[in-house]
Amino acid sequence: MQLVRVANAWKPRLFGHAFAAAMVGWACLGQVPIALLAGWLALLAAVLAYAIVRDAGLRNADNRKIARGELRRHALRAGMLGLVWLSAVILFTGYLESTDRFVMIAAIGTLIAGSALVVSGSPFSTLVFGTITGTGMVAVLAIEGAYQLMGLMAFFIALVGVGTIQIARIYLVARIAEVDSKEKSEVVSLLLREFEENEADWLWQVDASRRVRSASPRFSFALGKRPEELEGASFLQLMAGDAWEDGKFPPSLHELAEVMKRRESFSNLIVKVTFGGQVRWWELSGTPLFVDGAFAGFRGVGSDVTEQRESSEKIAYLARYDTLTNLPNRLMLTESLGDALQYARQWRTRCAFLMIDLDRFKGVNDSLGHLVGDRLLAQVSRRLKDLMDKSTLCGRLGGDEFAIVVRDATDAERVDTIARKVIEQLSQPYEIDRHTLYIGASVGSAFGPRDGSTVEDLMRNADLALYRAKEEGGSSHYGYEPRLHATAEERRKLEMALRRALDDGELSLNFQPVVDAKSEAIVSFEALMRWNSRDHGAISPGKFIPLAEDTRLIVPIGAWVLEQACREAVNWPRNVRVAVNVSPEQLLERDFPATVVHALSSSGLEAHRLEIEVTESIFLRDPDVARNSLEQVMALGCTVALDDFGTGYSSLGYLRKLQFSTIKVDRTFVDGAAQGSQESLAIVRAVIAMAQSLEMATTAEGVETPEQAELVRDMGCDKIQGFHFGRPMPADEVQAVFRKQEMLIA
Repeated sequence: MQLVRVANAWKPRLFGHAFAAAMVGWACLGQVPIALLAGWLALLAAVLAYAIVRDAGLRNADNRKIARGELRRHALRAGMLGLVWLSAVILFTGYLESTDRFVMIAAIGTLIAGSALVVSGSPFSTLVFGTITGTGMVAVLAIEGAYQLMGLMAFFIALVGVGTIQIARIYLVARIAEVDSKEKSEVVSLLLREFEENEADWLWQVDASRRVRSASPRFSFALGKRPEELEGASFLQLMAGDAWEDGKFPPSLHELAEVMKRRESFSNLIVKVTFGGQVRWWELSGTPLFVDGAFAGFRGVGSDVTEQRESSEKIAYLARYDTLTNLPNRLMLTESLGDALQYARQWRTRCAFLMIDLDRFKGVNDSLGHLVGDRLLAQVSRRLKDLMDKSTLCGRLGGDEFAIVVRDATDAERVDTIARKVIEQLSQPYEIDRHTLYIGASVGSAFGPRDGSTVEDLMRNADLALYRAKEEGGSSHYGYEPRLHATAEERRKLEMALRRALDDGELSLNFQPVVDAKSEAIVSFEALMRWNSRDHGAISPGKFIPLAEDTRLIVPIGAWVLEQACREAVNWPRNVRVAVNVSPEQLLERDFPATVVHALSSSGLEAHRLEIEVTESIFLRDPDVARNSLEQVMALGCTVALDDFGTGYSSLGYLRKLQFSTIKVDRTFVDGAAQGSQESLAIVRAVIAMAQSLEMATTAEGVETPEQAELVRDMGCDKIQGFHFGRPMPADEVQAVFRKQEMLIA
């Protein structure tokens, strides 16, 4: 590429030599013989023409490899020109005056300097030309005795040589950089073309007025237009769509406009765009362009990330919302409660957290199926949404538990009002698949930061209040009180003690007699569990039995009761049975029949002497499992009694499917009948009549007076149980009763 520059610089070379020759001719005119001068000029013209013509063959040097011979011949031509100019110095110096001599030397020196600049692409040739010509001039000046001028000329020649080398080096570096830049530009262009053709992204460019320039095909395709339609169009207007007219731009478009206004680079900016009636999301990156220091617009890359955006939004939604009810889930509720607590602390106000639990939902879910239960939960969520305002947020914690965050609960009555409205609305009937369903709701509330300075504390205390509301029978609202903590702590300690009670021998059995209504002879004893705790003393069954069921400790405890009751009953007369209450939690165990078999085999008690007592609640959770377990127990020869009939589920269908031996009339109906309640009397008569028609016996519970005994006897009850005939007693007292009967008989 250096030799190409030499070949292309023939005009400056020709002008330089012609100018220098003119100056020499002017200085020599009238002093040097005209023939000698003319001959020299002719020789210069011939050699110069030859050099220019021969160097023209180097113009295609970039496209081929240069041979060393070509370089030597080029240097030889430069040397020939140098000898021609040297001959001028040798031939003309003797004729010229000192002034004209200096003019000739100055002209030749100027030519040497000019060659260093114009023909710098070939530094070797320039050095050859300068060295030959300069050496001759220095020699002539030395002969003439012009030593000062000779030294100056020698310094000049050396300076020109160094300058030639430096200029050649700079030129070479610049040319290499230029070629490298060109190659990189070609590579970038190639990559951009490949990027445009094969990738989902596109290139975009706008001018200083934010108008589209050089619209790429993929960018045009993304906008659904042809490239020529986009040329010169407003970049922001294209993305705003119909919103451009009313000026209601999305915030992301405002952000893009601001960053472009500030002429700042940006990357991965998500922008909401609208075109063709569709909303899309673009990810844009851009860099400002400057031409000669002046702002010329922006250039960047864009891609459509609508699917990724929708996917991420869906993931974010699922992370914070319940899919069944579309209400905020536990995560979002805790975040909102945390914000409400922070706001309350900052502004010295109060927030509130309400926990909601549906009453009787479990019965609906178990009896009608989870599909109906899910639809019921969806209706509950819609009713809760209708009760909310800007300062309240309702969500689902899980299962049938919901919660409400009240951001501003300065007015305590407002929280109570919300709770009452929730209970009232959720207690209204629901219509699902031709079923009219009735449920209720219990609400527990706690105020922050009064009842808890952290989210966990506030939720725990609201849960304690909810538990108290459920204990009170449900369909009520209960606020947190500090004493609830003591109750919860007592329950926790009681649970820990109950877990040790069986191993520590703290549990025992009492037995209450059941007599024949006519003869008043003992026909069976009902086994009743008692707990005398080492730490807490005697504890009521009404307190520890529900705790055992909640913690599922009733399963191992119930197995122990079965075995102990059978071991005691085997020592009684063979006509006396033992009745054992079985919890629904026990019946849900698949191996419950095996537990009964173990109790009978280990004690030696005959199967027909064991009666299993169950309540109607066994048919609410998993009726198939319960029915299957009871059928297997009946197949062993045991009898099954239905306890507390009429107070729970009362499905007559199960009376038809399962052959119960006895139906026990709850004590509440017996008390009501004894007090003359017509409703209770009608219920007792109906139960007795139904049992007789199904060939089942009836047992009246809670008989405490002779009058009550006479009443139920007259109404047709087969068996009677109550304090009138005997209180629950330890096993040794039962033996004493039998011994007393034997003595009376004897």
